[in-house]
This record gives sequence, structure tokens and C-alpha cells, in this order.
Amino acid sequence: MKRFLLSSLMFLLLLGNVYAGGIACTETYGDGGTVYTLATGSPGELGLLKVLAETFNARHGATMCWVKAGSGKSLSLLKGGEVDACMVHAPAAEKQAVADGWAVDRTLIGSNEFYIVGPADDPAGIAGAKDAADAYARIAGAGALFLSRGDNSGTHKKELAVWKKAGIQPEGKWYVVTKDFMMATLKRANDEGGYFMTDSSTWIMGRKDMPKLKILFRGDPMLINTYHALASPAGAPNHELAVEFIKFLASPEGQGVIADYGRQAYGEGMYNDAAYARQYDH
Repeated sequence: MKRFLLSSLMFLLLLGNVYAGGIACTETYGDGGTVYTLATGSPGELGLLKVLAETFNARHGATMCWVKAGSGKSLSLLKGGEVDACMVHAPAAEKQAVADGWAVDRTLIGSNEFYIVGPADDPAGIAGAKDAADAYARIAGAGALFLSRGDNSGTHKKELAVWKKAGIQPEGKWYVVTKDFMMATLKRANDEGGYFMTDSSTWIMGRKDMPKLKILFRGDPMLINTYHALASPAGAPNHELAVEFIKFLASPEGQGVIADYGRQAYGEGMYNDAAYARQYDH
């Protein structure tokens, strides 16, 4: 009993150090003695990270502290040494992080895509758009309600790139910034009858609760969303464990988990594997 209590106390102290460093875990996975931190958004929010982490942690005597953050915030946390790894979809920022030396082992792990969803009656007529920029131009031209996460996440960065391609600076009452995560913003679009660019994984999980929305535009190569994992540099705490986790993500076993995740519950996988994603990885 004393040994059990001592082990439990050591674990709580380790976990407490994560909080003491200024980072509160959104959730923890595993019960091993080594605690490492990973920041990501959608893969954690939708449950994929839990499956991956629990498989990995059982073999490494580790516990993962997941910090829920969009891609921009996740990279910022990695740069500040506040997390050991991240899973993100912001290719230009990722490459710059590696070039600047504060992130290493950038590894393609999979992809999903963005859909532009909106009210079934499609007041802006985007279902007939030739590409994503044309769809956005139609929304702006109609002054139709559009919801933006506005949080420097990978989704927000992609949205801004589409507006830039369309030659439009979005502003006005029709353009609403939520400062919220993907599922919450998707639900708000459903409730308020607005357009929103959601990733396909979130849509697959949440569509049953979004009766007022439908996919109105998809298929532009610009909307393919590649995910990479990155680790803290050599010498940082838990660098080796973070690198091992990234190797697991890229392994046949890890890739199988990613490709099959959600298939049993929703009839289709929520993510594509790295082999599929590689054709869009530029």
C-alpha cells in the first residue's frame, strides 16, 4: 500500500509540474511516470489523439498531457518550450519553425479537407462556384452571414488565404468572428444560418447535429488540409519521447489508426493517411 501511495504521489507531482509550468492539460492519457505535453486542436477534440496516445503510452510508461489549441497557438507553445510536440496544419509556419531551429522532426501524418457549409437554400449561390475564392466572393457580394474562427488557427490561416486569393478584405456585419474552436463555430453556423469553412473530420462527427447545414462547396485542391507533427529541439525536456511519438504516428501501426479512425462509428474514416496526403504536401 505504501508503495502504491508513493507511486501515486510521484505521478501527481509530475502532473503538477505540467500545471506549474503554466500549461493546464485539457485531458491526460495514460498513467505512466513520464509526463509529456502535446498541443493540437481537431485530432484531440475529435478523439483521435486519445487512441494514438493510449497505444503509445502503454509501451513507454508515459502519460500525455493534451493541450487544446489551434495550429497557430500550438506552434507558439512549442516555440516557447511550453509543450514537447504538436500536431498542426499550417505548412508555411511549420517550415519556418524548422528553419528557425525551434522545431524539429516535421513529419507528415495525414490529411483531411475543408468543406464550405451553409444554409440549404444557399442564399449566396456558392454551390455553383468554380473554386473556393469564387465561393467566398459570392458570399461577400451577397452580404451573407459568414463565421470566422479568427483565432490564428490553421483553419483561420486557410480562410485568410482564400480571401486573399479572392482579392477581398472581409468586413461588415455579415462577417462574424467567433474566437472559438471548430465544433463550436460549426454549431453556431447551424443555429444562425451562416456559412462556415469546417474541416471534414469535424463535419463527419457533427453533421447529425447540424440539420440546417449542408456541404455547398468542396474539391478545390487549395482546401486540402495536411497535418504534420513537430517536436521540440534536441536538449529540450522530453525531446526523445516526443520524437518517439512522432515516429509512432508515421509507423504502419500509427498510420492504420489514423486511416481507420471513425470508420466504425460514422461509416467512413475521419482522416486520410500520409500516403494519400503526400500528393498535396507542398
